[in-house]
Amino acid sequence: MRLLVTGGSGYTGGRLVSLARAAGHDVTGTSHSARAEGLVPLDVRDRAAVDRLLDELRPDAVVHTAYVQGDWHVTASGAAHVAAAAARTGSRLVHVSSDAVYGGRPQPYTEADPPSPVYPYGAAKAAAETVVALVHPGAAIVRTSLIVGDDASKQHQLALDFALGRRTGVLFTDQVRQPVSVDDLAAVLLELALGDFRGVLHVAGPTPLTRHELGVLIAARHGIAADLVPAGRGADLPAAGPQEVRLDLTLARTVLRTRLRPPDEVLAV
Repeated sequence: MRLLVTGGSGYTGGRLVSLARAAGHDVTGTSHSARAEGLVPLDVRDRAAVDRLLDELRPDAVVHTAYVQGDWHVTASGAAHVAAAAARTGSRLVHVSSDAVYGGRPQPYTEADPPSPVYPYGAAKAAAETVVALVHPGAAIVRTSLIVGDDASKQHQLALDFALGRRTGVLFTDQVRQPVSVDDLAAVLLELALGDFRGVLHVAGPTPLTRHELGVLIAARHGIAADLVPAGRGADLPAAGPQEVRLDLTLARTVLRTRLRPPDEVLAV
């Protein structure tokens, strides 16, 4: 398979590039930085550049992982450009979205629940989903959660920075997510690129945890005591984001071969 992975210098995209190459696929990864080793430069905000690259590569499948949390044009417009080019060249598309599209509630969200974003990043991801579904109806849209696995993860870095006093702040005791292994997520994305699933699919770990509980697991992996991981309530802070966002994984368990492991197994010491 000829595979194109946007955002190949990112945590998930980089792991997918390595996994797919190890499986024998012809993989091109992109990065916004022209200096990224082993990757080709691509600014997904530049529609003409996206078109040129897909015309040149003619990939069998594209996995779109590129985003910038504070940049609407990368996250939303970039997704539109990639989706349009993939549709035009007949390439399968797997688009990576986020549980940030939801506003939060105690009950798990199913794939049928429409997005209800409450902050700009969630709105950008929801807009990206909308345009991908319209422009490339055969695409798989993967909503995922906090991505963990090793210390290259932003979640690991944040927890360790707080626990070791390298920065000030707290991990929220009232924000619930479903952390997913980067290796499991990469395996799912490759599985979907090789398959024919279309529509939205929730892909996350099976165990809901607060951000503080996740931080304690990460700290324990480094022999750091739980009481050194600072705790606080997101509800006490302005613009802290949604509180409880759980994803129903019933469909994922039905259609995927890849097992989604709980975070205590992924982060076992």
